[in-house]
Amino acid sequence: MDIQKNMGKNIKTIREQKKITLDSAAKLTGVSRSMLAQIEKGEVNPTISILWKIANGYKVSFTSLVKYDASPLLIKSEDVIPLIENDEKYINYPAFPFQEDKQFETYRIEIKEGGYLQAQPHLGGAEEYITVFDGKVEITADSEVFQLNRGDSLRFKADVSHSYKNTGLTTAYLSMIIYYSNK
Repeated sequence: MDIQKNMGKNIKTIREQKKITLDSAAKLTGVSRSMLAQIEKGEVNPTISILWKIANGYKVSFTSLVKYDASPLLIKSEDVIPLIENDEKYINYPAFPFQEDKQFETYRIEIKEGGYLQAQPHLGGAEEYITVFDGKVEITADSEVFQLNRGDSLRFKADVSHSYKNTGLTTAYLSMIIYYSNK
């Protein structure tokens, strides 16, 4: 599966369904028109930050941009194409994409030593549910800072700026669920 081409197709389809021109899309997302055009053609692999800008600008879930036909319930780790940030220190593995009738999406996250991600606010009412399976992580949501260790879990409002940072000496492994309220 070519994730770049699939992602580009999804982004173009969403833009066209919303009847948004590339120029308007650039204004809504803060991503340049030329970058959007390259993404839609599958010519570039955008960062997670750029994908979040597009998702928030279009007011859609993140995984609606990267979704693929996931009709089987078993998703093998070798079939998941990771999204990489911070010089390969923050790796996001999409697991179950957003579905309108479910209102959530799930990810496996690896944050290598010294790795971090500054995330954009999600859609209004969104919440994140994080569980740390190994390592130490600092999560900041708005201005509140949380220190999580192996086995700790956190729920927070994700419609504010938030960040993830590995504060340990080994790779941190997390699960993430993003829940989208329909209110």
